[in-house]
Amino acid sequence: MDKPLKTPPPYPIASVDHALRAATILQMEGGATVSQLAERLGVARSTAHRVLAMLVYRDFAVQGEDRVYRAGPVLELAAHSQSLVSRLRAAALPHLHRVVDLLDETTSLIVRTGDTARFIASVESRQTLRVGSREGMVFPAHRTTAGLLLLADLPDEELEEVYAEDRYRDRPAERPDLARLRAELRRLRRNGFAVNRERSERGLVAVGVPVRDADGAALAGLSLSMPSVRYDPHHLRTLVAALDTAARALERDLAGQG
Repeated sequence: MDKPLKTPPPYPIASVDHALRAATILQMEGGATVSQLAERLGVARSTAHRVLAMLVYRDFAVQGEDRVYRAGPVLELAAHSQSLVSRLRAAALPHLHRVVDLLDETTSLIVRTGDTARFIASVESRQTLRVGSREGMVFPAHRTTAGLLLLADLPDEELEEVYAEDRYRDRPAERPDLARLRAELRRLRRNGFAVNRERSERGLVAVGVPVRDADGAALAGLSLSMPSVRYDPHHLRTLVAALDTAARALERDLAGQG
């Protein structure tokens, strides 16, 4: 690609970013207290309280009697149930931290909604040159490592529905070539992992594996991202093995929760 899909604005406004991230958290995970949101945003409780107060004022959030803030009427419910997203994120975080401790590269958990892939959890590398957190961000599914893995789990008729021409009537250039996509998804199914070399963002390489439920259906994708200058194809097996170990452990945790 000629340019990254997600380019930070030249003059970011922190308060707007905090509000958008807070709204995403409430929509995806079902609710949060002031303290929890402050920790997630990395801000003081007073700042988190002001952000939430504005979201309530504009009907993006509501506060219950238990003092927990939840998504308000303006926000549409995510396609995934809030309870599943919240449970996935909570169960995955310890495993993401372990992968980062082992490999020191940013690791994320991603779910698919239609033709998009949403990052629901990220743990950053500690290295100075690193891929930043993508938590809460949304990308075209066919441009991301985890998104491709989740698309590979779909039967052909469902893939056709996701990328039906009428859904792209106003944006035909964004619709992938289905013949090429199917061929790529067949290869991913055989391999059991995906490698994304600067496909979603310039200067970034990602490796991912699927996370499956008890019936074998792909629930999410677990991916590791690094600057392309640090990627060594000779280490691919090591990266995939570490991600596979984390994914299987996460699957056992989810199965234990019922």
